[in-house]
Formats: sequence, C-alpha cells, structure tokens
Amino acid sequence: MRDVLKPLRWVYCIYAIILFVVIMLLLFPFVIISSFFGKIRGGNAIFRICMLWADLWFPLVFIFPKRSFEASHDKLKQYIFVTNHTSLLDAGLLPKAFRQPVRPLGKVEMSKIPVFGFIYRKSIVMVDRSNATNRAQSIRILKSIIRKGISVLFFPEGTYNETHQPLKEFYNGAFRVAIETQTPVKPVLFLDSYARMHYQNVFSLNPGKCRIVFLDEIPVEGLTVKDTENLKEKVYEIMERKLREYKAGWIKQ
Repeated sequence: MRDVLKPLRWVYCIYAIILFVVIMLLLFPFVIISSFFGKIRGGNAIFRICMLWADLWFPLVFIFPKRSFEASHDKLKQYIFVTNHTSLLDAGLLPKAFRQPVRPLGKVEMSKIPVFGFIYRKSIVMVDRSNATNRAQSIRILKSIIRKGISVLFFPEGTYNETHQPLKEFYNGAFRVAIETQTPVKPVLFLDSYARMHYQNVFSLNPGKCRIVFLDEIPVEGLTVKDTENLKEKVYEIMERKLREYKAGWIKQ
C-alpha cells in the first residue's frame, strides 16, 4: 500500500513546492516596495505579506494550522516567544502562528536562497552561530527591536531536535534577553509540524492538522542576569511537560 501511495506523495509535494514558489513570486514585488520603508515599518509590512502568503499556501496544500491559547493573549503586548523546532515546516508556520509584529532570530545560511533569501533577510534578525561577534550583534539588534515595541522569537534549541525527546538542550540567549529587557517569555508549541514534514526531507510533506498552542506567559520582573539559568530551566520544564501532555508525535518513551 505504501508503494502505491508513494507516487501520489511525490505529485503532492511537487504541487506544494510549485505553489510555494508561485505565491512567493507574486508577492515579491510588494516585498521590494516595503523594503524601502525601513527596518521597522518596512519589516512589519513584509511580515504582513508573509502572513498573506501563509493564508494562501496552507489551505491550498490542505494543511490546516489551528491556534489555541491556554491563557489570554494580548497581541498588543511584547513577548519573547520561544518555540520548539522539529521540522522544515516550522519557518513557514511562523506567519500563520504569530498575527502581530514579531522578528524571529534565524540562521544566516537561509539568506543565500534566491528570492526567498531577500524576504528572509528583510523579515528576521540573522545570526551566524559560529561567530561570537555576530551573535553579540544579533542580540543588540533584538534588544533594539524590543525597545521599538516589537516582539521577538527564538528557537532556543538552536537547531532541529533530532532526538525523540520533547526538547533538546536550550541556549541562554532568549532568556538573557528577556531578563535584560524585562520582557515576559511566552512559550509556543508546534505539535504537528514534525508529522507534516520531517526535518531531513522536503518530500515528506503531507496534508493534515497543524496544532499551535500558546502557553501562559512567564514574567521576569525583578529577575537579574544571575537568574538566566533558572529561567531557562523553568521554561524548559514547562514546555517539556506540555509537549508530553499534548502527545507530540516525535516523542518516544
């Protein structure tokens, strides 16, 4: 049966890739125009264009992201969003999940892809994790963005979780920035992106649900840099427990 369905999977994936590119190219002129309005206004406009792309592409490929909130969520408030990372689809889910101005921290390597790379550079803060000077500069930019009233987003695992545990070990960056800017941390769970597309293979894409769960915010008032490790461990424990509670598909006992 699996061999019979394999050609259909390839047809579906090729259809999804072509649609991805076509919609991106149709919206690209508006991205170029928006880029002339600066890093803040232009960046916000480009993120809204990415939202439009997501609103078109996902239903056309029969993937249905659904957001839910364990506590009330104020879109006008700033957060340090942190989310788990298990899939190539995670980046595409961001404009579907976050319907407010936000700047993700992303790997510099993605900026080299033609057309997509231009959109990527204009809508995120890039970081070269192999370069300490570049990492420090990225953090300074993120702090500046927060001061301008825009939320930021981290994948605190740094790269794909290739284990069958809920999470990999977290880096400190998100939690240090949260404390230094006194911005609350808001964990967000991507529960089904691993099932929709594996991190190793574009041609593993398949239709279905894609649950996104916003957890309650974690305040940082009164914390100092010395509390970074404790805050990181607290967020890790909450996300790990909730991923198990929601039965995320990649977890094996």
